[in-house]
Amino acid sequence: MILIITLNPLLERRFTYSKVKFGGVNRNPVTNISAGGKGINVSRQLKMFGVNSFNYFLSGGTNGKLYRELLKNEGLDFSFVPVKSETRHASIVTSQDDKLVTSYFSEDPVVSQSEVDEFKSRLEKMIENCEVVVFSGSSPCPAADSIIPYGIELANKHDKVSICDTYGKCLPACIDAAPTMLHNNFSEINNSLHLNLKSEDSIVGLLNQLYRNNIKRVFLTDGSNNFYASNFNYIYKIEPVNIQEIDATGSGDSFVAGIIYSWIRSDVFENSLKFATAIAGLNAATYEVSRIKLDDAIRTEDNVKVFPIGKKIKLIDDSPGEI
Repeated sequence: MILIITLNPLLERRFTYSKVKFGGVNRNPVTNISAGGKGINVSRQLKMFGVNSFNYFLSGGTNGKLYRELLKNEGLDFSFVPVKSETRHASIVTSQDDKLVTSYFSEDPVVSQSEVDEFKSRLEKMIENCEVVVFSGSSPCPAADSIIPYGIELANKHDKVSICDTYGKCLPACIDAAPTMLHNNFSEINNSLHLNLKSEDSIVGLLNQLYRNNIKRVFLTDGSNNFYASNFNYIYKIEPVNIQEIDATGSGDSFVAGIIYSWIRSDVFENSLKFATAIAGLNAATYEVSRIKLDDAIRTEDNVKVFPIGKKIKLIDDSPGEI
């Protein structure tokens, strides 16, 4: 089972116009209400690949009730801990002619310590029964900051693969807890750790430091730009697919889904990078979020280029041959 933790889910109301008149009145958009949040995007993309996952999140108020109904309608399995605060929501306005997407977010919910404790109390049993646990998205408030590091420690305790894709004040504690894999974009890692990663040497230095912290795989993405990844102490530079970006919402989450799918298939690391990067690029080229078809990803992955930096892994050909 793939268990996905989303501490700060998002109810999205999307309004799509041919062209938006800012500062004026805009009528008759194509409207859509959907369940969002980084972890839900991962779950949605995995389902596109035929992989089921189980979502666990905090949910409250009228928004939370609607959010859960939307997940049921989409066929995404979940459990939740009720909270008194409203689940956050956002209005997302698209102007197609201008290729502009503008998002307006509500405030984050406030979670009480008792609600955090209840969430943690259910978490260990869930992690015991999963193969991979994914921690996606931000923490909604300081009281909830301890949940992801706690979950990573549980995953290590029960010898489970953990993937951490969070940011903010809780990220240092998450890194200290040593997840199996870590994904961040450059903006998140720089802001969360107060870094200024610009040169390749500084990036390689951070990847080596994270490996010494017992994080086996790290992915530092940068939108449509070249980015870096590490597999133990082997480091790679990745050149993504050249695409015309429309809306990058969910591209990082689709990337994580690709990494999970590749792990399930036991893909060679370089191939998993190509597959995940292809999905992220395809996602950014559409207004839909985390709905890339498997065949499209497979057709695109060979356009991604992966370059080893420093020492290279020696691959042994163990395929059957003549004696």
